[in-house]
Amino acid sequence: MKKLLILLLSLTMVFGLVGCNKENNDSGNNNNSANPLAGTYNIKMWVSEVAGVKELFQKHIQEFCDANPGVVINATIEGVTEANAATLVLNDVETAPDMYCFAQDQLARLVQADALLVAGTAAAEEVKKVHDATSVSCATFGDKVYAYPITGDNGYFMFYDKSVVKAEHLNSLEDIIADCEAANKQISFELENAWYTAAFFIGTGCKNIWTANPDGTWADVDDTYNSAEGLVAMKGLEKITKSKAYVNSSKGDDATGSAVIVSGTWATDTIKKIWGDNYGAAALPSFTVDGKTYHLGSFSGIKMIGIKPSNDNVRNAVLQQLALYLSSEKCSKDRFDQFSWGPSVKAVQESDAVKNDVALTAFYAQSAYAIPQGQINDGWWGIAGGLGASAKTAKSEADLKKALEDYQAAVEGLVGLEGYVFVGAWNGWNNSDKTFKLSKNGDVYTIELDVPQSDYMGGRIVSITTWENDKGCAQVVNGKDLINEPDPANNPDNNIIFKAAGKYAVTYNETSGEISIEKK
Repeated sequence: MKKLLILLLSLTMVFGLVGCNKENNDSGNNNNSANPLAGTYNIKMWVSEVAGVKELFQKHIQEFCDANPGVVINATIEGVTEANAATLVLNDVETAPDMYCFAQDQLARLVQADALLVAGTAAAEEVKKVHDATSVSCATFGDKVYAYPITGDNGYFMFYDKSVVKAEHLNSLEDIIADCEAANKQISFELENAWYTAAFFIGTGCKNIWTANPDGTWADVDDTYNSAEGLVAMKGLEKITKSKAYVNSSKGDDATGSAVIVSGTWATDTIKKIWGDNYGAAALPSFTVDGKTYHLGSFSGIKMIGIKPSNDNVRNAVLQQLALYLSSEKCSKDRFDQFSWGPSVKAVQESDAVKNDVALTAFYAQSAYAIPQGQINDGWWGIAGGLGASAKTAKSEADLKKALEDYQAAVEGLVGLEGYVFVGAWNGWNNSDKTFKLSKNGDVYTIELDVPQSDYMGGRIVSITTWENDKGCAQVVNGKDLINEPDPANNPDNNIIFKAAGKYAVTYNETSGEISIEKK
Protein backbone atom coordinates (compact mmCIF):
# COMPACT_ATOMS: atom_id res chain seq x y z
CA MET A 1 0.00 0.00 0.00
CA LYS A 2 1.44 3.32 -1.11
CA LYS A 3 1.72 6.28 1.22
CA LEU A 4 2.13 9.96 0.35
CA LEU A 5 5.36 11.82 1.22
CA ILE A 6 7.34 14.85 0.15
CA LEU A 7 8.32 13.71 -3.30
CA LEU A 8 11.71 15.37 -3.47
CA LEU A 9 13.09 13.67 -0.37
CA SER A 10 15.75 11.22 -1.43
CA LEU A 11 16.11 7.56 -0.57
CA THR A 12 19.62 6.21 -0.72
CA MET A 13 20.14 2.50 -0.13
CA VAL A 14 23.48 1.49 1.28
CA PHE A 15 23.79 -2.19 2.04
CA GLY A 16 26.02 -3.79 4.64
CA LEU A 17 26.05 -6.96 6.66
CA VAL A 18 26.93 -7.06 10.33
CA GLY A 19 27.77 -10.43 11.87
CA CYS A 20 28.21 -10.75 15.62
CA ASN A 21 29.71 -13.75 17.34
CA LYS A 22 30.55 -15.34 14.01
CA GLU A 23 30.85 -18.86 15.35
CA ASN A 24 27.08 -19.32 15.31
CA ASN A 25 25.46 -18.84 11.92
CA ASP A 26 22.22 -20.76 12.39
CA SER A 27 18.84 -19.06 12.62
CA GLY A 28 16.70 -19.45 15.70
CA ASN A 29 17.41 -19.59 19.40
CA ASN A 30 20.29 -21.47 20.96
CA ASN A 31 18.69 -23.34 23.84
CA ASN A 32 22.07 -24.67 25.02
CA SER A 33 23.24 -21.24 26.14
CA ALA A 34 22.82 -19.94 29.69
CA ASN A 35 21.68 -16.65 28.16
CA PRO A 36 17.87 -16.92 27.62
CA LEU A 37 18.18 -14.49 24.69
CA ALA A 38 20.97 -16.47 23.00
CA GLY A 39 20.47 -17.30 19.36
CA THR A 40 21.04 -16.04 15.86
CA TYR A 41 18.85 -13.18 14.66
CA ASN A 42 18.87 -12.07 11.03
CA ILE A 43 17.49 -8.55 10.91
CA LYS A 44 17.08 -5.71 8.47
CA MET A 45 17.68 -2.14 9.67
CA TRP A 46 17.25 1.36 8.21
CA VAL A 47 19.49 4.17 9.48
CA SER A 48 20.33 7.68 8.25
CA GLU A 49 21.82 7.79 4.76
CA VAL A 50 24.52 10.24 5.94
CA ALA A 51 27.99 8.92 5.08
CA GLY A 52 29.52 6.95 7.92
CA VAL A 53 26.31 6.33 9.88
CA LYS A 54 25.91 2.77 8.61
CA GLU A 55 29.44 1.92 9.74
CA LEU A 56 28.90 3.42 13.19
CA PHE A 57 25.73 1.39 13.68
CA GLN A 58 27.64 -1.71 12.58
CA LYS A 59 30.21 -0.97 15.27
CA HIS A 60 27.55 -0.49 17.93
CA ILE A 61 25.76 -3.71 17.03
CA GLN A 62 29.05 -5.56 17.35
CA GLU A 63 29.56 -4.03 20.78
CA PHE A 64 26.09 -5.18 21.83
CA CYS A 65 26.82 -8.73 20.69
CA ASP A 66 30.18 -8.75 22.48
CA ALA A 67 28.40 -7.77 25.70
CA ASN A 68 25.76 -10.49 25.27
CA PRO A 69 27.42 -13.92 24.85
CA GLY A 70 25.47 -16.28 22.66
CA VAL A 71 23.58 -13.52 20.88
CA VAL A 72 24.29 -13.43 17.13
CA ILE A 73 22.87 -10.54 15.10
CA ASN A 74 23.30 -10.58 11.35
CA ALA A 75 22.02 -7.14 10.36
CA THR A 76 21.51 -5.96 6.80
CA ILE A 77 21.77 -2.19 7.13
CA GLU A 78 20.33 0.26 4.57
CA GLY A 79 20.62 4.05 4.43
CA VAL A 80 17.17 5.68 4.31
CA THR A 81 16.42 9.30 5.15
CA GLU A 82 14.47 9.42 8.42
CA ALA A 83 11.83 11.72 6.91
CA ASN A 84 11.01 9.01 4.37
CA ALA A 85 11.08 5.99 6.65
CA ALA A 86 7.48 5.88 7.88
CA THR A 87 5.96 6.15 4.44
CA LEU A 88 8.16 3.35 3.16
CA VAL A 89 7.29 1.19 6.18
CA LEU A 90 3.59 1.84 5.66
CA ASN A 91 3.83 0.86 2.00
CA ASP A 92 4.02 -2.71 3.27
CA VAL A 93 4.46 -3.28 7.00
CA GLU A 94 4.92 -7.02 6.54
CA THR A 95 8.09 -6.61 4.47
CA ALA A 96 9.33 -3.52 6.34
CA PRO A 97 12.65 -3.68 8.25
CA ASP A 98 12.84 -5.06 11.76
CA MET A 99 14.30 -1.80 13.07
CA TYR A 100 14.24 1.66 11.50
CA CYS A 101 15.12 5.26 12.35
CA PHE A 102 12.43 7.89 11.82
CA ALA A 103 11.44 11.44 12.77
CA GLN A 104 9.02 11.87 15.66
CA ASP A 105 6.21 13.44 13.61
CA GLN A 106 5.61 10.03 12.00
CA LEU A 107 4.83 8.22 15.26
CA ALA A 108 1.01 8.38 15.08
CA ARG A 109 0.80 6.83 11.62
CA LEU A 110 3.17 4.05 12.61
CA VAL A 111 1.22 3.29 15.80
CA GLN A 112 -2.01 3.24 13.85
CA ALA A 113 -0.58 0.72 11.40
CA ASP A 114 0.72 -1.55 14.21
CA ALA A 115 4.23 -0.97 12.87
CA LEU A 116 5.84 -0.27 16.26
CA LEU A 117 6.50 -2.60 19.18
CA VAL A 118 5.39 -1.10 22.50
CA ALA A 119 8.29 -0.81 24.92
CA GLY A 120 8.07 -3.10 27.93
CA THR A 121 7.73 -1.63 31.41
CA ALA A 122 11.45 -1.81 32.23
CA ALA A 123 12.48 -0.52 28.80
CA ALA A 124 10.04 2.40 29.05
CA GLU A 125 11.44 3.32 32.46
CA GLU A 126 14.97 3.24 31.06
CA VAL A 127 13.99 5.59 28.24
CA LYS A 128 12.42 7.99 30.75
CA LYS A 129 15.49 7.88 33.00
CA VAL A 130 18.15 8.39 30.31
CA HIS A 131 16.58 10.92 27.93
CA ASP A 132 15.33 14.48 28.35
CA ALA A 133 11.63 15.20 28.88
CA THR A 134 11.04 16.48 25.34
CA SER A 135 12.50 13.33 23.81
CA VAL A 136 10.46 11.08 26.07
CA SER A 137 7.32 13.01 25.11
CA CYS A 138 8.10 12.61 21.41
CA ALA A 139 8.57 8.84 21.82
CA THR A 140 5.26 8.46 23.66
CA PHE A 141 1.79 8.02 22.17
CA GLY A 142 -1.05 8.04 24.67
CA ASP A 143 0.56 6.63 27.81
CA LYS A 144 2.92 4.18 26.09
CA VAL A 145 6.52 4.49 24.88
CA TYR A 146 6.86 3.23 21.31
CA ALA A 147 10.38 4.24 20.27
CA TYR A 148 13.95 4.91 21.42
CA PRO A 149 15.43 8.43 21.03
CA ILE A 150 18.77 8.72 19.22
CA THR A 151 18.99 12.49 18.63
CA GLY A 152 17.43 15.47 20.39
CA ASP A 153 18.24 18.29 17.97
CA ASN A 154 15.41 18.16 15.44
CA GLY A 155 14.47 21.81 15.72
CA TYR A 156 15.46 25.20 14.37
CA PHE A 157 17.23 28.36 15.47
CA MET A 158 19.04 31.28 13.80
CA PHE A 159 22.39 31.23 12.02
CA TYR A 160 23.75 34.73 11.40
CA ASP A 161 26.67 36.43 9.67
CA LYS A 162 28.50 38.38 12.38
CA SER A 163 29.81 40.89 9.83
CA VAL A 164 26.23 41.96 9.01
CA VAL A 165 24.02 41.38 12.04
CA LYS A 166 25.11 43.39 15.07
CA ALA A 167 25.39 41.47 18.34
CA GLU A 168 23.13 43.98 20.10
CA HIS A 169 20.41 43.33 17.50
CA LEU A 170 20.16 39.56 17.91
CA ASN A 171 16.96 39.67 19.94
CA SER A 172 15.04 42.01 17.64
CA LEU A 173 13.54 40.77 14.38
CA GLU A 174 12.99 44.36 13.29
CA ASP A 175 16.66 45.30 13.85
CA ILE A 176 17.84 42.13 12.09
CA ILE A 177 15.67 42.95 9.08
CA ALA A 178 17.13 46.50 9.02
CA ASP A 179 20.71 45.17 9.20
CA CYS A 180 20.11 42.77 6.30
CA GLU A 181 18.34 45.34 4.15
CA ALA A 182 21.12 47.87 4.72
CA ALA A 183 23.77 45.33 3.69
CA ASN A 184 21.68 44.11 0.72
CA LYS A 185 21.69 40.63 2.25
CA GLN A 186 18.86 38.14 2.51
CA ILE A 187 16.99 36.55 5.42
CA SER A 188 16.25 32.90 4.71
CA PHE A 189 13.20 31.80 6.69
CA GLU A 190 10.95 29.13 5.14
CA LEU A 191 7.64 30.68 6.13
CA GLU A 192 5.54 28.85 3.55
CA ASN A 193 6.35 25.68 5.45
CA ALA A 194 4.10 25.11 8.49
CA TRP A 195 6.97 23.78 10.60
CA TYR A 196 8.66 27.20 10.47
CA THR A 197 5.49 29.32 10.20
CA ALA A 198 4.42 27.96 13.59
CA ALA A 199 7.27 29.96 15.20
CA PHE A 200 5.11 33.10 15.19
CA PHE A 201 1.99 31.38 16.52
CA ILE A 202 3.86 29.47 19.23
CA GLY A 203 5.49 32.77 20.18
CA THR A 204 2.14 34.49 20.75
CA GLY A 205 0.77 31.55 22.75
CA CYS A 206 -1.48 29.92 20.14
CA LYS A 207 -2.29 26.22 20.49
CA ASN A 208 -2.62 23.39 17.98
CA ILE A 209 -3.15 20.21 20.01
CA TRP A 210 -4.54 17.07 18.41
CA THR A 211 -6.30 14.27 20.28
CA ALA A 212 -6.09 10.82 18.79
CA ASN A 213 -8.42 7.86 19.13
CA PRO A 214 -6.89 4.56 20.32
CA ASP A 215 -6.69 3.39 16.70
CA GLY A 216 -4.64 6.44 15.73
CA THR A 217 -7.42 8.36 13.95
CA TRP A 218 -8.12 11.93 15.02
CA ALA A 219 -10.86 12.62 17.56
CA ASP A 220 -10.45 16.35 18.17
CA VAL A 221 -8.20 19.40 17.85
CA ASP A 222 -7.71 22.34 20.21
CA ASP A 223 -6.58 25.06 17.81
CA THR A 224 -6.46 28.79 18.64
CA TYR A 225 -4.68 30.18 15.59
CA ASN A 226 -7.82 32.09 14.59
CA SER A 227 -7.70 34.44 17.58
CA ALA A 228 -6.35 37.82 18.69
CA GLU A 229 -3.02 36.12 19.37
CA GLY A 230 -3.12 34.53 15.92
CA LEU A 231 -3.69 37.94 14.34
CA VAL A 232 -0.58 39.23 16.14
CA ALA A 233 1.34 36.26 14.69
CA MET A 234 0.09 37.12 11.20
CA LYS A 235 1.24 40.72 11.65
CA GLY A 236 4.66 39.42 12.65
CA LEU A 237 4.73 37.22 9.57
CA GLU A 238 3.72 40.21 7.48
CA LYS A 239 6.72 42.21 8.74
CA ILE A 240 9.32 39.75 7.53
CA THR A 241 7.64 38.32 4.43
CA LYS A 242 7.16 41.82 2.98
CA SER A 243 10.80 42.77 3.54
CA LYS A 244 12.95 42.99 0.42
CA ALA A 245 15.47 40.82 2.29
CA TYR A 246 13.06 37.90 2.79
CA VAL A 247 13.61 34.53 1.08
CA ASN A 248 11.32 31.54 1.61
CA SER A 249 14.08 28.99 2.31
CA SER A 250 16.02 27.20 5.04
CA LYS A 251 18.94 25.87 2.98
CA GLY A 252 22.51 26.12 4.24
CA ASP A 253 23.62 27.00 0.70
CA ASP A 254 21.74 30.29 1.10
CA ALA A 255 24.69 31.53 3.16
CA THR A 256 26.28 32.81 -0.06
CA GLY A 257 23.64 35.58 -0.26
CA SER A 258 21.99 35.56 3.14
CA ALA A 259 23.11 37.02 6.45
CA VAL A 260 20.44 35.14 8.42
CA ILE A 261 19.25 31.56 7.94
CA VAL A 262 16.64 29.93 10.16
CA SER A 263 17.41 26.23 10.02
CA GLY A 264 18.76 23.35 12.10
CA THR A 265 22.01 21.60 12.95
CA TRP A 266 22.00 19.75 9.62
CA ALA A 267 22.95 23.04 7.91
CA THR A 268 25.88 23.78 10.24
CA ASP A 269 28.79 22.50 8.17
CA THR A 270 27.63 24.17 4.96
CA ILE A 271 27.12 27.54 6.62
CA LYS A 272 30.44 27.37 8.48
CA LYS A 273 32.34 26.81 5.24
CA ILE A 274 30.71 29.80 3.56
CA TRP A 275 30.84 32.33 6.43
CA GLY A 276 34.11 31.24 8.01
CA ASP A 277 35.06 33.45 10.94
CA ASN A 278 31.77 35.35 10.62
CA TYR A 279 29.77 32.21 11.45
CA GLY A 280 27.42 32.65 14.40
CA ALA A 281 24.27 31.05 15.80
CA ALA A 282 21.68 32.16 18.34
CA ALA A 283 18.13 31.57 19.51
CA LEU A 284 15.40 33.11 17.36
CA PRO A 285 14.68 36.80 18.01
CA SER A 286 11.60 38.61 19.34
CA PHE A 287 9.19 40.69 17.27
CA THR A 288 7.01 43.62 18.27
CA VAL A 289 3.36 44.27 17.35
CA ASP A 290 1.28 47.16 18.73
CA GLY A 291 3.95 47.95 21.31
CA LYS A 292 4.15 44.43 22.76
CA THR A 293 7.11 42.09 22.22
CA TYR A 294 6.88 38.33 21.57
CA HIS A 295 9.77 35.88 21.41
CA LEU A 296 9.56 33.58 18.40
CA GLY A 297 8.84 30.00 19.37
CA SER A 298 9.62 26.79 17.51
CA PHE A 299 8.91 23.11 17.30
CA SER A 300 11.42 20.76 18.86
CA GLY A 301 11.66 17.11 18.04
CA ILE A 302 13.87 14.09 17.82
CA LYS A 303 14.81 11.12 15.71
CA MET A 304 14.12 7.67 17.05
CA ILE A 305 14.54 3.95 16.50
CA GLY A 306 11.41 1.88 16.08
CA ILE A 307 10.99 -1.89 16.22
CA LYS A 308 8.52 -3.76 14.03
CA PRO A 309 6.52 -6.24 16.14
CA SER A 310 6.84 -9.96 15.50
CA ASN A 311 5.17 -13.07 16.90
CA ASP A 312 8.50 -14.19 18.40
CA ASN A 313 8.65 -12.77 21.93
CA VAL A 314 12.31 -13.69 22.40
CA ARG A 315 13.23 -11.90 19.17
CA ASN A 316 11.21 -8.89 20.31
CA ALA A 317 13.11 -8.87 23.60
CA VAL A 318 16.51 -9.01 21.86
CA LEU A 319 15.64 -6.13 19.54
CA GLN A 320 14.32 -4.12 22.45
CA GLN A 321 17.60 -4.60 24.32
CA LEU A 322 19.53 -3.66 21.18
CA ALA A 323 17.43 -0.50 20.76
CA LEU A 324 18.15 0.45 24.38
CA TYR A 325 21.86 0.10 23.72
CA LEU A 326 21.75 2.06 20.46
CA SER A 327 19.99 4.89 22.33
CA SER A 328 22.35 4.71 25.32
CA GLU A 329 24.78 7.34 26.64
CA LYS A 330 27.78 5.63 25.03
CA CYS A 331 26.25 5.45 21.54
CA SER A 332 24.84 8.97 21.83
CA LYS A 333 28.29 10.33 22.63
CA ASP A 334 29.77 8.47 19.65
CA ARG A 335 27.18 10.01 17.32
CA PHE A 336 27.92 13.48 18.66
CA ASP A 337 31.69 13.00 18.37
CA GLN A 338 31.47 11.72 14.79
CA PHE A 339 28.52 13.64 13.30
CA SER A 340 27.82 16.47 15.82
CA TRP A 341 24.29 15.10 16.27
CA GLY A 342 22.64 16.75 19.25
CA PRO A 343 22.05 14.21 22.01
CA SER A 344 18.74 13.39 23.68
CA VAL A 345 20.65 11.71 26.52
CA LYS A 346 20.77 14.06 29.50
CA ALA A 347 24.28 13.05 30.59
CA VAL A 348 25.76 13.79 27.16
CA GLN A 349 23.97 17.14 26.97
CA GLU A 350 25.87 18.15 30.12
CA SER A 351 29.30 17.40 28.63
CA ASP A 352 31.72 20.26 27.92
CA ALA A 353 31.94 19.27 24.24
CA VAL A 354 28.21 19.73 23.73
CA LYS A 355 28.08 22.93 25.77
CA ASN A 356 30.88 24.43 23.64
CA ASP A 357 29.20 23.61 20.30
CA VAL A 358 27.96 26.90 18.77
CA ALA A 359 24.98 25.46 16.90
CA LEU A 360 23.83 23.19 19.74
CA THR A 361 24.21 26.06 22.21
CA ALA A 362 21.82 28.07 20.01
CA PHE A 363 19.47 25.09 19.72
CA TYR A 364 19.32 24.60 23.49
CA ALA A 365 18.86 28.36 24.01
CA GLN A 366 15.88 28.27 21.63
CA SER A 367 14.53 25.22 23.46
CA ALA A 368 13.36 27.55 26.24
CA TYR A 369 10.84 28.93 23.73
CA ALA A 370 10.08 25.65 21.92
CA ILE A 371 7.29 23.14 22.32
CA PRO A 372 7.64 19.42 21.59
CA GLN A 373 6.15 18.60 18.22
CA GLY A 374 3.32 16.29 19.13
CA GLN A 375 1.31 14.06 16.86
CA ILE A 376 -0.42 16.23 14.26
CA ASN A 377 -2.92 15.38 11.55
CA ASP A 378 -0.96 15.15 8.30
CA GLY A 379 -3.44 17.39 6.53
CA TRP A 380 -2.64 20.28 8.88
CA TRP A 381 0.79 20.89 7.38
CA GLY A 382 -0.56 21.85 3.99
CA ILE A 383 -3.20 24.12 5.50
CA ALA A 384 -0.92 25.95 7.94
CA GLY A 385 1.80 26.23 5.32
CA GLY A 386 -0.38 28.70 3.43
CA LEU A 387 -0.43 31.27 6.23
CA GLY A 388 3.01 32.66 5.43
CA ALA A 389 2.03 33.23 1.81
CA SER A 390 -1.25 34.84 2.92
CA ALA A 391 0.64 37.27 5.17
CA LYS A 392 2.93 38.22 2.32
CA THR A 393 0.09 39.00 -0.11
CA ALA A 394 -2.31 40.60 2.41
CA LYS A 395 -3.28 44.18 1.67
CA SER A 396 -5.15 44.85 4.91
CA GLU A 397 -5.83 43.54 8.41
CA ALA A 398 -9.09 42.18 7.03
CA ASP A 399 -7.08 39.98 4.65
CA LEU A 400 -5.09 38.62 7.59
CA LYS A 401 -8.28 37.83 9.50
CA LYS A 402 -9.80 36.16 6.43
CA ALA A 403 -6.73 33.94 6.07
CA LEU A 404 -7.15 32.81 9.69
CA GLU A 405 -10.87 32.16 9.20
CA ASP A 406 -10.17 30.03 6.11
CA TYR A 407 -7.45 28.22 8.06
CA GLN A 408 -9.83 27.42 10.92
CA ALA A 409 -12.51 26.07 8.60
CA ALA A 410 -10.00 23.83 6.84
CA VAL A 411 -8.55 22.51 10.11
CA GLU A 412 -11.97 21.75 11.55
CA GLY A 413 -12.70 19.86 8.36
CA LEU A 414 -9.97 17.37 9.23
CA VAL A 415 -11.62 16.20 12.44
CA GLY A 416 -14.32 13.57 12.82
CA LEU A 417 -15.10 13.36 9.11
CA GLU A 418 -15.01 10.55 6.64
CA GLY A 419 -13.74 11.80 3.34
CA TYR A 420 -10.76 12.67 1.21
CA VAL A 421 -8.35 15.48 0.49
CA PHE A 422 -6.17 16.22 -2.51
CA VAL A 423 -2.57 16.98 -1.58
CA GLY A 424 -0.53 18.62 -4.32
CA ALA A 425 3.22 18.50 -4.81
CA TRP A 426 3.51 22.02 -6.17
CA ASN A 427 4.88 24.64 -3.80
CA GLY A 428 6.73 22.06 -1.71
CA TRP A 429 3.61 19.95 -1.00
CA ASN A 430 1.98 22.97 0.66
CA ASN A 431 -1.44 22.92 -1.00
CA SER A 432 -3.86 25.80 -0.66
CA ASP A 433 -6.64 25.32 1.88
CA LYS A 434 -9.11 26.41 -0.82
CA THR A 435 -8.31 23.34 -2.88
CA PHE A 436 -7.64 20.93 -0.06
CA LYS A 437 -10.86 19.17 0.86
CA LEU A 438 -13.07 17.18 -1.50
CA SER A 439 -16.83 17.81 -1.34
CA LYS A 440 -19.01 14.78 -0.67
CA ASN A 441 -22.23 13.83 -2.46
CA GLY A 442 -23.19 10.26 -1.64
CA ASP A 443 -20.22 8.10 -2.59
CA VAL A 444 -18.82 10.73 -4.99
CA TYR A 445 -16.18 13.24 -3.95
CA THR A 446 -15.25 16.26 -6.06
CA ILE A 447 -12.82 19.14 -6.03
CA GLU A 448 -11.81 21.96 -8.34
CA LEU A 449 -8.04 22.34 -8.43
CA ASP A 450 -6.12 25.41 -9.51
CA VAL A 451 -2.89 23.75 -10.63
CA PRO A 452 -0.13 26.38 -10.82
CA GLN A 453 2.77 26.30 -13.25
CA SER A 454 5.49 24.33 -11.50
CA ASP A 455 8.37 22.00 -12.19
CA TYR A 456 6.19 19.21 -10.83
CA MET A 457 2.39 19.41 -11.04
CA GLY A 458 1.26 16.29 -9.25
CA GLY A 459 -0.48 14.98 -6.18
CA ARG A 460 -2.74 12.32 -4.71
CA ILE A 461 -6.17 11.83 -3.19
CA VAL A 462 -5.88 10.56 0.37
CA SER A 463 -8.21 9.70 3.24
CA ILE A 464 -8.72 12.50 5.77
CA THR A 465 -8.66 10.27 8.82
CA THR A 466 -6.14 7.57 8.08
CA TRP A 467 -4.23 8.41 4.89
CA GLU A 468 -4.82 4.80 3.91
CA ASN A 469 -5.99 3.49 0.53
CA ASP A 470 -4.76 6.63 -1.17
CA LYS A 471 -5.67 7.09 -4.82
CA GLY A 472 -3.46 8.05 -7.72
CA CYS A 473 -2.80 7.76 -11.43
CA ALA A 474 -3.77 4.10 -11.65
CA GLN A 475 -7.39 4.93 -10.67
CA VAL A 476 -7.86 7.56 -13.43
CA VAL A 477 -10.32 6.20 -15.99
CA ASN A 478 -11.46 9.45 -17.64
CA GLY A 479 -9.18 12.35 -18.53
CA LYS A 480 -6.04 10.33 -19.13
CA ASP A 481 -5.10 12.77 -21.89
CA LEU A 482 -4.73 15.48 -19.22
CA ILE A 483 -2.11 13.65 -17.18
CA ASN A 484 1.23 12.03 -17.90
CA GLU A 485 3.68 9.53 -16.40
CA PRO A 486 1.32 6.55 -16.05
CA ASP A 487 4.34 4.26 -16.34
CA PRO A 488 5.21 2.93 -12.83
CA ALA A 489 8.89 3.00 -13.79
CA ASN A 490 8.72 6.80 -14.17
CA ASN A 491 6.05 7.38 -11.54
CA PRO A 492 6.67 4.84 -8.76
CA ASP A 493 4.45 6.70 -6.28
CA ASN A 494 1.47 6.55 -8.68
CA ASN A 495 0.89 10.30 -8.44
CA ILE A 496 -1.57 12.19 -10.64
CA ILE A 497 0.71 14.44 -12.70
CA PHE A 498 -0.97 17.12 -14.80
CA LYS A 499 0.39 17.96 -18.24
CA ALA A 500 -0.36 21.66 -17.96
CA ALA A 501 -1.26 24.32 -15.42
CA GLY A 502 -4.91 25.32 -15.17
CA LYS A 503 -8.22 24.64 -13.45
CA TYR A 504 -9.34 21.01 -13.20
CA ALA A 505 -12.43 19.27 -11.87
CA VAL A 506 -11.41 16.02 -10.18
CA THR A 507 -14.02 13.42 -9.20
CA TYR A 508 -13.46 10.32 -7.10
CA ASN A 509 -16.10 7.58 -6.85
CA GLU A 510 -15.59 5.74 -3.56
CA THR A 511 -17.67 2.74 -4.63
CA SER A 512 -15.97 2.06 -7.96
CA GLY A 513 -12.60 3.51 -6.94
CA GLU A 514 -12.45 5.44 -10.22
CA ILE A 515 -11.13 8.97 -10.76
CA SER A 516 -12.26 11.33 -13.52
CA ILE A 517 -10.47 14.54 -14.51
CA GLU A 518 -11.89 17.38 -16.60
CA LYS A 519 -10.12 20.59 -17.62
CA LYS A 520 -12.34 23.62 -16.94
